[in-house]
Amino acid sequence: MTPGARLQAAIELLEQVWSGEDPIDRLTDGYFRKRRYAGSGDRRTIHATLYDVLRHRARLDWWIGRTGSALEPGPRTRIIAELALEKKSSPQETKAIFNGATHCPEPLSGAEEKLAEALYGRPLTHPDMPSPVALEYPDWMDRSLQALWPERLALEMSALNQPAPVDLRINTLLSTPDETRQSLKSDNIEAEPTPLSPIGLRLAGKARLAGTAAYRNGWIEIQDEGSQLIAQLTGAQPGMKVVDFCAGGGGKTLALAAAMGTDGAIDGRLWACDISDYRLERITPRLKRAGAEKVQTKVIAAIDDPWVRHNAGRMDRVLADVPCTGTGAWRRDPDARWRSSLDDMDDMIAVQQRILTMAQSLVKPGGRLIYATCSLLQEENERQLAWFLENHPDYKPLAIDQVWAETVGGPPPPTGPCLRLSPASTGTDGFFCAVMEKS
Repeated sequence: MTPGARLQAAIELLEQVWSGEDPIDRLTDGYFRKRRYAGSGDRRTIHATLYDVLRHRARLDWWIGRTGSALEPGPRTRIIAELALEKKSSPQETKAIFNGATHCPEPLSGAEEKLAEALYGRPLTHPDMPSPVALEYPDWMDRSLQALWPERLALEMSALNQPAPVDLRINTLLSTPDETRQSLKSDNIEAEPTPLSPIGLRLAGKARLAGTAAYRNGWIEIQDEGSQLIAQLTGAQPGMKVVDFCAGGGGKTLALAAAMGTDGAIDGRLWACDISDYRLERITPRLKRAGAEKVQTKVIAAIDDPWVRHNAGRMDRVLADVPCTGTGAWRRDPDARWRSSLDDMDDMIAVQQRILTMAQSLVKPGGRLIYATCSLLQEENERQLAWFLENHPDYKPLAIDQVWAETVGGPPPPTGPCLRLSPASTGTDGFFCAVMEKS
């Protein structure tokens, strides 16, 4: 593909990202599936351009407005700004790419030419930018993030705007860390043990895993190290009754299944619950590949579910990894930061409280409820924990270092009553976890 064709592909993908709800990876996979002529180098370049624009969106928009032009921020104008500000492309070079040739972007309008000229040679980040612009987060989160990290905001947000590594979880139902690592190496894939999770591997770079023996045999699952740790802190063991209450795509369900394994099979009972039958259907082939067919999937009602009522007080462990704003996963979906509002967070808080109320009813005396989010915001984390404990005095929070020693091993990376993970502090996605025991 020519440079112009690659740029046009990025523009088309940006249009799709900003007009739909599908995850970026799914959009790009679908886009390239229809364009088999795009080689691996083309895909890497297009992918990099796409993510660069998404990670720089607030600063690009600030500069577009700063020029005083009547142009609205959009795929073309943001690409033009990205070329001028970050790639240092001269107006003549930009004009040469926007040439209207086959598969290339249409020629620049007069206003777009002026935009390219006005931005050429300027820095992407400017001292006059307010924090939400310079650090790429929504205005409505400013108070929450400033309160959370009064001294570390720039460090934390900058780390959250970098590409994430590829982490793998070893399926201990079927393999061991050493065996899996050697298998990957035989397929020319280098991986190192993750710093915190004893069952994780981190790839040295990008790799196609689907064709590897380790993947075909069900020995590995792509899963961020932080997500692996949440599953381990649940403390699922052979012989237990365990519920993954918001199973979603099933990543933590599979990790719980492996933790309950004895001699290559699940010992105990494990349910993957969700209000979406579509999400649960997608788990089934993953369970089969991982040798975890014994896991039971259960579609539950959002309110007053009969299965939940029938199983009240029977479970040893209930993991409630609740829906949230997803701020901790911005490295993987940088556009997600612009898709939620303060009203959305208020709605999410209400949903989280409803889920916690249902999930806690399943826990038996002496059992544990694990509350987790992939959010960084205290409103969804510490404040929700305080609300829950105030309304459910039969639960007590457990010190996270105690739980960590029991389940993961060794001291936890951050100290405190709950676990907080972030790209800057632990090299993982952002997660929150609190473990509560029922009296």
